[in-house]
Amino acid sequence: VQLQASGGGLVQAGGSLRLSCAASKRTASNNAMGWFRQAPGKEREFVAAISWRGDITLYSDSVKGRFTISRDYAKSTVNLQMDGLKPEDTATYYCAVGRRSVPSTERSSYASWGQGTQVTVSS
Repeated sequence: VQLQASGGGLVQAGGSLRLSCAASKRTASNNAMGWFRQAPGKEREFVAAISWRGDITLYSDSVKGRFTISRDYAKSTVNLQMDGLKPEDTATYYCAVGRRSVPSTERSSYASWGQGTQVTVSS
């Protein structure tokens, strides 16, 4: 199982970043994928998830309307477009492969995790 997240960085408030997570085809086939984040001193929290078919997406209330999750089947990647970034979005972002084809907001529903990519939003 291999997941490689990229795209993090430093951005000013109101700016945008696009995260990508590359997964082996065997890893991601038939499985939902998701993004979580963890800020220093806080628990890892759900951000967004997408079904295997891409027809179902879930978002946390804190990012709804600002972030967009999508899948690129040709490249076996899942992307997270983050617009309107706020300082409170600062965290390490992790991608994960779900245990099932439908997405979930629960950490326990994800079997494999990437190494994380840092997102820092300055005010």
